[in-house]
Amino acid sequence: MSCTRALYRPDPAAVPLGNGAIFATTTFSLMNLRDLEYVAAVADHRHFGRAATACGVSQPTLSAQIRKLEDELGLVLFKRSPRNVTLTLAGERVLERVRIVVEQTNRIATLAAEMGDSRAATLRIGLFSTIAPYLLAHVVPEVRAQFPELRLRLTEAKTDDIVDQLRVGRLDVGVLALPVGDDLQVTPLFVEEFVLAVPTGHRLAASGGPVSPSELAGEPVMLLDDGHCLREQSLAVCALAGAVEDVGLRATSLETIRQMVAGGVGITLLPRMAVSPPVSPSPSISLVEFTEPRPARTIAMCWRSTNPHSTFFPALAEVFRRLPEGLVQPA
Repeated sequence: MSCTRALYRPDPAAVPLGNGAIFATTTFSLMNLRDLEYVAAVADHRHFGRAATACGVSQPTLSAQIRKLEDELGLVLFKRSPRNVTLTLAGERVLERVRIVVEQTNRIATLAAEMGDSRAATLRIGLFSTIAPYLLAHVVPEVRAQFPELRLRLTEAKTDDIVDQLRVGRLDVGVLALPVGDDLQVTPLFVEEFVLAVPTGHRLAASGGPVSPSELAGEPVMLLDDGHCLREQSLAVCALAGAVEDVGLRATSLETIRQMVAGGVGITLLPRMAVSPPVSPSPSISLVEFTEPRPARTIAMCWRSTNPHSTFFPALAEVFRRLPEGLVQPA
């Protein structure tokens, strides 16, 4: 009988020393998990014979083990009669704890199985909002095809929040734009270019060809609100091009900015995935390419090196790289 399953109970002869302290030697009851499963089975079936069948043991074996457990505890757990078995008051109280122990033990077994095979694990993945809906439309079907037993829990949040949750273990993986903290493992996925979105008929769309970032000089550009990484990336492009932020217009989502452009309110930078299928084009928006070198951002997968599934993440990253041709560039 494994000592790791032994449950402790204090010696009934222990002497109180005050302040809740007890001085005594202790004895260890050889109460094991199987005995607790027998108790739960009898409570469920209200019959020793049916409980024994459910547990795959003989009725005498199950009855003897429960009687032994009752002797060790000094409690009667069941009222026995020829036709019925019911829990005593003490049995009801003990059963509450028995169910907790059995449930938690089963969870440990499940966790161990998941860690033994990361392809069947539950992974918590965080993505920032200006890539999540567009990237996931491509990669989730591929992940499910490649790893059918893998379960994904997807969280959309701002970059700083994702990094914080990675560091404390609330997320397993982050899909982020570089750079990120030096304390995380990072594997680049791809490079995503930006395009210029302007209202149809805008002067920057008139030529029908690529525009140089320098042609944005003096143009007010609509940006996302503080805390969005796309805002910082767009500001960097604006600083190089001589464009300025339209301080009177900020939005909290990319879709809001898209609708503002369609309404003729202003212009903005959009990541290529946000304007590519399956996203439907808007007849009120013209998309203008930039000349080389095109503004872009590098997207990476990040995780803690101590994560129990860390050896699996490079394989997952490879699936995230499998995007339609022409959508992104290799990192």
